[in-house]
Amino acid sequence: MKKVLLAFGILILSACGYNGNYRYSCQDPENWEAEECNPPLCRVDGNCTETLLGFNPNETTTTQEIVAP
Repeated sequence: MKKVLLAFGILILSACGYNGNYRYSCQDPENWEAEECNPPLCRVDGNCTETLLGFNPNETTTTQEIVAP
């Protein structure tokens, strides 16, 4: 019974605190052009939009590498 209550408690607590916001302000599309989200300022704390997203949202073209099987 303790294991069931523990599992239930963990499940309930894991959902606490979510308010729909982004973890980092530079992930929010509204802040992509902000000074603190673009180099050189963002490099100080690693909060660059490109670093957080894994791509540059301001680029209009993308490149894909096709790997043959």
